[in-house]
Amino acid sequence: MATQLNRKRAYEPPSIPDRLYFKIGDVARLCCVEAYVLRFWESQFPQLKPNKSGTGQRLYRRRDVELALEIKRLVHAEGYTLAGARAVLEGEQRRPGKRRDPQAALPLPANSGKKLDAAAAAIGHARTELREIASLLASPAPQPARRRTRVTAISSTTGMLFPT
Repeated sequence: MATQLNRKRAYEPPSIPDRLYFKIGDVARLCCVEAYVLRFWESQFPQLKPNKSGTGQRLYRRRDVELALEIKRLVHAEGYTLAGARAVLEGEQRRPGKRRDPQAALPLPANSGKKLDAAAAAIGHARTELREIASLLASPAPQPARRRTRVTAISSTTGMLFPT
């Protein structure tokens, strides 16, 4: 009997229905745990953050359901403590080789490098202009020019305003 407890249990994840949002009861049924366990896991795992509706009801997305199933697998089938499961999940997020986002694995279009270079050049140009504007604003304001008195008087002998 003791050997059965030490062996890791075989874990088969259930199939997740194709829906946009899941209520907490649906996720509890899929994970075979009570709803209060999911609420507790939310407090223990910062990655598990379901959206809330206007009435405060938790709305889990597919990735939240997958994460809850992964937490259940780690804790119940693998025998991790909650702290250990949290460390494993944080380690998976930091690992650069493993990508969870399917769109991140898609190749970029062939001419995207040119577009990125053009965008980087435009951003660099805008930064330069903004630095110039900031330096103009940071410099002290120039003093207004003082009005000078007229240096030469109009010659009354010629009667002309502009003598030649």
